[in-house]
Amino acid sequence: MENTKTVVVQRLQKSLDDEYIIAEKYYSILSALNDLQLTRREIELIAYTAVRGTISYANTRAEFCKKYETTTATINNIVSKLKKVGIFVKEAGKIRVNPVIVVDFRKDLSLVVKLIHDGKNSEETNNQGEADKEAL
Repeated sequence: MENTKTVVVQRLQKSLDDEYIIAEKYYSILSALNDLQLTRREIELIAYTAVRGTISYANTRAEFCKKYETTTATINNIVSKLKKVGIFVKEAGKIRVNPVIVVDFRKDLSLVVKLIHDGKNSEETNNQGEADKEAL
């Protein structure tokens, strides 16, 4: 008997009205799929920075602190950690989210997630997955 794998397609839809909340959902999904174990505050800072473009300016940091009821010391600790893992990068003297994982959160967002079985029959599927990842 031949071992054939079937593909299960499932569509989920969630309507959200705030670009910061959409960004938080997006980075929560990335964290879960990549086993990053990011805390809620880290995800909030990544999302906020992605929407605003940078977290380097004092007024941007103050707005984040007010919105999320936290301190600038917390921001500094999180920035340091996220720079070490490559989520935050320093670009032209500004702290930004790595451009590879930034999208326009003012627009509708569709994500395609492929969870692929490892094995001898998955080489062709893996190659297609790599091509899709490069397109992101």
